[in-house]
Amino acid sequence: MKPSQTPNNPCFSSGPCAKRPGWSLDALKDAALGRSHRAKVGKNKLAGVIERSKKLLGIPDTYQLGIVPASDTGSVEMAMWSLLGERGVDVLAWESFSSGWASDCKSQLQLKDLRVFQADYGKLPDLSQVDWARDVVFAWNGTTSGVRIPNGDWIARDRAGLSICDATSAVFAMDLPWDKLDVVTWSWQKVLGGEGAHGMLALSPRAVARLESFTPNRPLPKIFQMTRGNKLIAGIFQGETINTPSMLCVEDALDSLKWAESIGGLPTLIARSNANLKSIEAWVAQSSWAAFLAEDKSVRSSTSICLKIKDPHFTSLSASDQDAHVKSIVSSLEKERVAYDIGAYRDAPVGLRIWGGATVETSDIQALLPWLDWAYGQARTAFAGRAPVESVQVTQ
Repeated sequence: MKPSQTPNNPCFSSGPCAKRPGWSLDALKDAALGRSHRAKVGKNKLAGVIERSKKLLGIPDTYQLGIVPASDTGSVEMAMWSLLGERGVDVLAWESFSSGWASDCKSQLQLKDLRVFQADYGKLPDLSQVDWARDVVFAWNGTTSGVRIPNGDWIARDRAGLSICDATSAVFAMDLPWDKLDVVTWSWQKVLGGEGAHGMLALSPRAVARLESFTPNRPLPKIFQMTRGNKLIAGIFQGETINTPSMLCVEDALDSLKWAESIGGLPTLIARSNANLKSIEAWVAQSSWAAFLAEDKSVRSSTSICLKIKDPHFTSLSASDQDAHVKSIVSSLEKERVAYDIGAYRDAPVGLRIWGGATVETSDIQALLPWLDWAYGQARTAFAGRAPVESVQVTQ
């Protein structure tokens, strides 16, 4: 039967993600619109995003944190183009974006001493293969695979190379070992539900030392340049952005940071995300058709929660029919205004992806789950051409 209760907020997209609970356009009323980002009011707001982010996340005082162009993608590329090439590089790849960083290292940066450790969607590569005499590039959380690194035990404290971490779907929802991370990147539109186009870049003292001592054998676009005369351009990390930022997006970022502070800071953000995952885990444990793409619970993401379909009826379909089957689920839920944008990422295995970050209410997750059963039953009937087989039961 069609459920009667619907989520209050049907936004379960993995980016841009749901706005914080209670958000409205009124949150942007103090935006510095029509003002220069280099005026005092603009610089203060940009610096406020930096300082609040550092405090909320517990970033060491010795680290630099800046706002840079082009979202998390721009942040990662900025770090790779500016820092890599001084020594050999290891890249860990187990989903779309980390695979993209490996491809860029090979084809764009054309690094000669490059090793790529690949794993299928739903799994992690063997982290013990990493050589910390080399630079290491990796994502903390696989946004398109639902797999996260469980801890930082595998990262050497006495490393000679740099640890370069894409943490965009992890930061603010997972506990990161900052003392073991030399470069950390993220964007506003993930766990805090901010708007796009801007990235954050955190640098350890070791990363700054590399920037000031190493000159890449490649030209750097202006938006990638972080040094001048072999010295760090300090203004970038004080609110003096390289290019013109959107002050609307800046105001929105400040609003989400203030909200996070008001509810208890990082521990509460992590707890909210974990509660969302636990709700889905309890439902999956009773489901006859849904399973986690990440079968190992210890590496399962609490933000980008990726599901596959295990029903033999579905797995017996052709690849094109499986794709159409899932699209019908996604479409019917959107039509009912129950869930938006929950299809798997285009490069990932066919399935569903539900965002469980801190801005998503657990009550909305719980309201969504019966609708997933209903939508799957509807799609299965359509593709079977008859009523669902009695032996396949969906949870209610």
